[in-house]
Amino acid sequence: MTKKLIENGKALILVGGFGTRLRPLTLTIPKPLVPFANKPMLMHQIEALAEIGVTTVILAVSYMSDKLEEVLNVEAKRLGITVQFSHEDTPMDTGGPLALAKDKLLAGNNGEPFFVLNSDVICDYPFAQMLNFHRAHGKEGTLVVTKVDEPSKYGVVVYEKDTGKIERFVEKPQVFVSNRINAGLYIFNPDILKRIPCAPTSIEKQVFPFMAKEGQLYTTELQGFWMDVGQPKDYLTGMCMYLTSIRNKSPEMLCANSSEIVGNVLMHETAKIGKNCKIGPNVILGPNVTVEDGARIRRSTVLKGATIKGHSWIDSTIVGWESKVGMWARCENVTVLGEDVKVADEIYLNGIRVLPHKSIKESLPDPQIVM
Repeated sequence: MTKKLIENGKALILVGGFGTRLRPLTLTIPKPLVPFANKPMLMHQIEALAEIGVTTVILAVSYMSDKLEEVLNVEAKRLGITVQFSHEDTPMDTGGPLALAKDKLLAGNNGEPFFVLNSDVICDYPFAQMLNFHRAHGKEGTLVVTKVDEPSKYGVVVYEKDTGKIERFVEKPQVFVSNRINAGLYIFNPDILKRIPCAPTSIEKQVFPFMAKEGQLYTTELQGFWMDVGQPKDYLTGMCMYLTSIRNKSPEMLCANSSEIVGNVLMHETAKIGKNCKIGPNVILGPNVTVEDGARIRRSTVLKGATIKGHSWIDSTIVGWESKVGMWARCENVTVLGEDVKVADEIYLNGIRVLPHKSIKESLPDPQIVM
């Protein structure tokens, strides 16, 4: 276990969005509770925060907040931490939630820094690294950057390599200036709250540039994997990265290779696999999942209670809760089945998103949304 580095630390997690990019999964539950590697997405962050000594996690919430509170209050009790909720009546962007939660962040704070996170981020969370670096430079804020292959798709961060002092931000550069982007992980001194009005505010566009200009914003680089898993394609890519990370750090958590299991596979103990199947590489099977004889699954997540019938092919697909994929069916190319979807035998789905409680009785070879 990581040594506790902060006493009674606090963190604010931005979970106020509607999760539209991850539909149809978010039509059933709020995005922070969508399972990722067999636990709610948000719990990966909360557990990592608790390990270093964060005892209060504040969630900036709006959509389906009742369900979020119900689940996370149970998880908080398990971890021995407090989860508080800061409710947004109107969308507050990425900065406004800090002002809205100001009283919660400052209560009993004693000048200690606090973390702020985007809820979509899955990575090797560098919270200890962030805290130590932030204390060392002594300025107002620290953000984490991560290296990307195509910086022209993002806003990039330009900073002094030796010190980490941020010089400026460049939005989607057409010529190379940096290949480091904002990873959505921050730690701030309480003074930042003086900069942010209690109104919709973009922390990236309306706060960070001024902090950088004043020499108050520094950055540290993430060494491990990183992915924003807020949409299905990136969710599956992040799943592959996560499984590789597990293999490198805790290989005993993965299924051992066998005639049915190939490569990195994370399987809940209640999942059942039939004969002559091929599962993997890069597969996660949730609780009470049934995979019947001769099925082939790779680069996919199958959620709780789903059934994959015999001899079907599942590739680059998210199969929703309690869904059923028929015999000899084929799902591929980032297909997403919502809750309780029934796919008939011998059906082909190519890049399809199916809303909850639908039945698919004919093949759909062209990407589309089934409503």
